[in-house]
Amino acid sequence: MLRRRLNRLLGGDERRVDSRTIYVGHRSGSPNEAIIPPKFCDNRIVSSKYTVWNFLPKNLFEQFRRIANFYFLIIFLVQVIVDTPTSPVTSGLPLFFVITVTAIKQGYEDWLRHKADNEVNKYPVTVLEDGRRIRKESEKIKVGDVVEVEEDETFPCDLILLQSSRDDDTCFVTTASLDGESNHKVRCTRDLESLNATIECVAVYTGMETKMALNYQGKSQKRSAVEKSINAFLLVYLCILVSKALVCTTLKYVWQSKPGQDEPWYNEKTQREKDTNLMFTDFLSFMVLFNFIIPVSMYVTVEMQKFLGSFFITWDKDFFDPEIKEGALVNTSDLNEELGQVEYVFTDKTGTLTQNNMEFIECCIDGFQYKYRDASSELDGFCVTDGPVNKLQQKEREELFLRALCLCHTVQVKESTEQRVDGEVVPPPEEQRGFIASSPDEVALVKGAMRYGFTFLGLESKTMKILNRNNDVEMYELLHVLNFDPVRRRMSVIVRSRSGDTLLFCKGADSSIFPRVRQEEVERIRMHVERNATGYRTLCVAYKHLSAEEYAQADKGLREARLALQDREEKLMAVYNQVETGMSLIGATAVEDRLQEEAAETMEALQGAGIKIWVLTGDKMETAKSTCYACRLFQRNTELLELTVRTLEDGGRRREERLHELLIEYHKKAVLVARYYGFIIDGATLSMVLNTSSESNSSRYKNLFLQICQNCTTVLCCRMAPLQKAQIVKMVKNSKGSPITLSIGDGANDVSMILEAHVGIGIKGKEGRQAVRNSDYAIPKLKHLKKLLLAHGHLYYVRIAHLVQYFFYKNLCFILPQFLYQFFCGYSQQPLYDAAYLTMYNICFTSMPILAYSLLEQHICIEILLDNATLYREIAKNAMLRWGPFLYWTLLGVFHGLLFFFGVRYLFSNPALQDNGQVFGNWSYGTIVFTVLVFTVTLKLALDTRHWTWINHFVIWGSLAFYVFFSFFWGGIIWLENKSG
Repeated sequence: MLRRRLNRLLGGDERRVDSRTIYVGHRSGSPNEAIIPPKFCDNRIVSSKYTVWNFLPKNLFEQFRRIANFYFLIIFLVQVIVDTPTSPVTSGLPLFFVITVTAIKQGYEDWLRHKADNEVNKYPVTVLEDGRRIRKESEKIKVGDVVEVEEDETFPCDLILLQSSRDDDTCFVTTASLDGESNHKVRCTRDLESLNATIECVAVYTGMETKMALNYQGKSQKRSAVEKSINAFLLVYLCILVSKALVCTTLKYVWQSKPGQDEPWYNEKTQREKDTNLMFTDFLSFMVLFNFIIPVSMYVTVEMQKFLGSFFITWDKDFFDPEIKEGALVNTSDLNEELGQVEYVFTDKTGTLTQNNMEFIECCIDGFQYKYRDASSELDGFCVTDGPVNKLQQKEREELFLRALCLCHTVQVKESTEQRVDGEVVPPPEEQRGFIASSPDEVALVKGAMRYGFTFLGLESKTMKILNRNNDVEMYELLHVLNFDPVRRRMSVIVRSRSGDTLLFCKGADSSIFPRVRQEEVERIRMHVERNATGYRTLCVAYKHLSAEEYAQADKGLREARLALQDREEKLMAVYNQVETGMSLIGATAVEDRLQEEAAETMEALQGAGIKIWVLTGDKMETAKSTCYACRLFQRNTELLELTVRTLEDGGRRREERLHELLIEYHKKAVLVARYYGFIIDGATLSMVLNTSSESNSSRYKNLFLQICQNCTTVLCCRMAPLQKAQIVKMVKNSKGSPITLSIGDGANDVSMILEAHVGIGIKGKEGRQAVRNSDYAIPKLKHLKKLLLAHGHLYYVRIAHLVQYFFYKNLCFILPQFLYQFFCGYSQQPLYDAAYLTMYNICFTSMPILAYSLLEQHICIEILLDNATLYREIAKNAMLRWGPFLYWTLLGVFHGLLFFFGVRYLFSNPALQDNGQVFGNWSYGTIVFTVLVFTVTLKLALDTRHWTWINHFVIWGSLAFYVFFSFFWGGIIWLENKSG
């Protein structure tokens, strides 16, 4: 029993709950649908991947999933177990270096996630226990605790409202941290003294058991397309390695089969050696000898490039937002290059494309257009552009229209707005007024009327007060509110004036209002509505004077319908439809849902880059459609293909038959006809497409749907649930061609699609960081997405693609002479290079120049990349890591390897004598090949560098200088050993 629970928590006296807002319950989200008892778990949230205890095993497991790391581990073990021509250090040291650096980098990134989690989990909250207020950390809240939340404080968990400080027992909450919407939602409660209820399933779940957390897709290890290409290339080089080992092993036994070749007089085999078949051991020895063709150090260079490169995003001053005093954030640097390969962008609307900040733009009254201007010379603040307004009748219609805006809403005033100056009621300035509403456009309309002299003063005891232009207070008794409904797409109020007139004011979508008013009135306003609908949110306003009989009938019908125990919604709808007929159309409004700064320019640039944009929103279709027009995703010449519940109900057929018909029709248009199409679908229809009863139809509908969407310029998905957003992303991600997807949003309802996409971007808002914490990258504003993709993404991809190809090239150049040398040493597994050179080639001699290149190279300057979005298309679909470029770099490596080996061999064809009379030996030969190799691959990179900085100069020429210094030092030691020998 809830009462029993509260008695214990509040010290046995329910009246001790004070006038603040009291909740019971847990972490943010809506009620969980499962009717099961809540588990008494803590309130911690976890977005990190590792803990202190599982970091080492889990990280090692993930690292050894990489082909190269696992391969070098096997090679190292072979070197330890089998007598091989090279020391285990040559493989073990680079592998240890790679594993250590990667672990440090990934551990640091996960530490940042732990830090973000702790900020939430350690947040102080007030909990009522035994009649006392106790401050606790958020993570210590348990199911059933009574939590006190003050104004403008963030909810620490899912909560049930028990008591509010407001006299009417209501509470207004915003869900910006969940869905980015800053409008207020009303919650009501009853007096605790009269509350007697048994709770079977309460919305009081904590931590990872909340509905919000359960809606999250599990965090999976995201791997970029570049990494997949690396794995494919590694398999090719692994095949080359095995082929080389097989060839050398086979030729060795062929050569040794000749008389005298196998047992020279100075090295006869023992009987045991003769009886033992060493072919497999020889094969392993050749594998070890040639293993450096697999560039294990490439991974650590790639990791360092990603890790260090991510700082260029966080350091970018263009990403700094002075309003929140923050810049960009990188949560996962593993996907930097993926930013340059995006083919689909899935974006939320509210809080991402728009600010969710409505502004009254203009209105139309009886066919005359009115725009607000600040010029005082204009009559009553109106600017009439379509006709005169000096007629008395028109002035009456203006005032009637403004009264409708002041009365037809559910707005409440946050504080008292009446101020008296010299005995007159004077409202405070607009910026000081506080309005609370469930929809931000309602506030915009109330404020719009206020600009023109009609001010809503508030609702007190069912009485609505208006301050008119003459500073007179008008009072209206609120009789009924006919709430907004997405099917009706309108809302109405019935009020009674002081004079006893009963009026119905109605506002709604044009498609909902026009059929219910006189048609001669429609034509005067239709043109203005259609003109504004492409950029603004439009509403039509109508009214009706109700006679005593009409009101009595409506009042009786509404009361009976609201008391009905069965079919209540249908009965209410019938009464609404009956009373909302025969109305008189007064005018229409245009409200702008302000776009985020440079939102339209950003969307235009992304489309110019060849990126398809899908808008996924929970908002209604009309609202989302107007935003798409404002963002230039829909153009005036764009034909919209609509697949919604409304279109399925047209034609009087079964929904599934109509769905099949529309899919076929739209498929023919989108695929076969070369025109600009926009596609619109809602959540209910999407469920039908993906979950149709027929299994064969399900696959067919899904394919048709995908083909339609992929051939449209923009796709709008409205009325989407969070998991439906993720479902859409997953469907596209797994479609033919596996396109690279990016999801961007600002609220917790976007987390699922952010986690599902290849790249997830969170928008840093003033409130709510759920999306940011679960994203791969976070930016303050939508406009920053343009530079993040077109500049940073482009450069990251080009740099890392060159890094990967260059690594395979230089390692092929490195190991091919070693392979060729076996044909001239009797396949004896004699190394061509000294062990020190084998170990240091990738770690010291050639690593820093390519790392500097991969961090600093700008083959095209950033300004040009931003101005020419089409350049992004040139690297699309992994263009630089396809098999064509890979084959070019491989052939180049083969050519240079042949040149190094046979060029030096030609030099040695005329042997020169040392001062002791000996000819130059194998060590000298290998060192000269290695020297030519190091200089060639380094100078090749220098020739490829287009953007020179002092760092490039330092590492390129410094690496060569270091090699020369090391060679003289190390060579002197070897030389002395050779001479003494």
